[in-house]
Amino acid sequence: MTLYAEPLRFDKARPTAFSLAREIAEEGYDVLLVRDVLGRFSFVVNDGEQDAESEEARASAEQADRWGESVTAGLGRYCGERPLTLTSVTRLPKTLTASPRAQEVVGATATAGSVRFLDNTVVGEDWAHVTTPSAATDGTSPTRRTALYGFKGGVGRTTAAAMLARRLADDGKIVLVVDLDLESPGVGPLLLAGGSLCRHGIVDHLVESALGNADGLEIVTRSAYTPRNQGELWIAPARGEGTEGVPYGYVDKLNRVYADADGGRFADRLAATVRACEQAVERSDSGRLPDVVLLDSRAGIHDVAAVTISHLCDYALLFGADSDQTWAGYRDLFEAWAASGQAPAIRKKLRMVASMVPDSAHYAADVHLDSFRQNAHRVFSVLYDSLAPGDIAGDSDGVPNLTDDSAPHHAVPILFEPGLVGMNVPNSPDWQERPFVQAAYRDFLGTVVPLIMAGPADEPDAESTESEEERP
Repeated sequence: MTLYAEPLRFDKARPTAFSLAREIAEEGYDVLLVRDVLGRFSFVVNDGEQDAESEEARASAEQADRWGESVTAGLGRYCGERPLTLTSVTRLPKTLTASPRAQEVVGATATAGSVRFLDNTVVGEDWAHVTTPSAATDGTSPTRRTALYGFKGGVGRTTAAAMLARRLADDGKIVLVVDLDLESPGVGPLLLAGGSLCRHGIVDHLVESALGNADGLEIVTRSAYTPRNQGELWIAPARGEGTEGVPYGYVDKLNRVYADADGGRFADRLAATVRACEQAVERSDSGRLPDVVLLDSRAGIHDVAAVTISHLCDYALLFGADSDQTWAGYRDLFEAWAASGQAPAIRKKLRMVASMVPDSAHYAADVHLDSFRQNAHRVFSVLYDSLAPGDIAGDSDGVPNLTDDSAPHHAVPILFEPGLVGMNVPNSPDWQERPFVQAAYRDFLGTVVPLIMAGPADEPDAESTESEEERP
């Protein structure tokens, strides 16, 4: 027996607010649902302009009182300081009422009015809005951007990025690798092959661009590795070499890169930094934009990963081990995308990678992969729930089969190789050519390279082709 009624908690606040908003919409009004940084909801009901001559659409005092009472009673502590606002009574800025950040509520029934949701957060907002970089408009082949991401660190993501970069360069492509793992940079040493770092890094561009001071930075360097077939391999490191005699101050810079500033939001500045790296390759002796850009993202639910996967890339490789921690993390991430209506857009970008797959007499790789793909299929069901028949090849209901090797959940394997553990790469310049390394990455490279070069499977819709400058 409980002594008091259980209050409404955060998890139930959003579905409760959505239900209340739909009730208002069913009376013929468009509703904008706004959540503040504490998770509290306010309802903006569009019942006409404040100074409009016609009063036909305006809500009555009885309606406004009834809606306000329902919102207050239903949401409890998760009711905003201003629970209900009528546009006919209070003039609101268009930046709020027409904000492009507002998303249509998923799963709303057919109503006379619509329901949109505007979520305000301190961090992580970019997970909730998925776009794709614009295609080239000058007739040239577009640069293909691929993100490499792992929910947990230590899954071999950076090593895979280095292997992938060299393979693409050996195939004759101009390849740029951008190290966005700012808290734990490392892809540069894997690819320098005896070359030297550039003077500046990604953190320098992020810090200087906030002050409009980024012109003239040296942010890319060419690897000393000589690819076959006239390919090129370029690196944009997180940390540059710096200036002799001057402390680099990496930690001090890192403490400032995520702040929004007059020079733009962090998301916009990160997008501009990636573009600047691509343009730096074009201005070099290469004379061309990269054919492929590999974005080595930070792990975890972090703003760098949010921007990289949701906005900056055409394709995202999701790395993981077959563990409860991996699947719990990816499920949380997928549920966030699904709840914000982004499942149809994001699932076209994704492909799982099963890293460190054991292959021994005691535990066959096939057994491990079967388990991995079953767990991946279960977690991806969060994104598959809104599939229309034929959206992705599979069962008649549109949900991909467990064994569908073209579906996002069907993981590409990388075999576990003990020889890679603790290897001092700078002292092993030909490490990628060793037979055991080639064997570990054979299936990964054979599958992923064609996927990257093929580009997105479907033509992007109007929203996904917006330019980075137009993104909210």
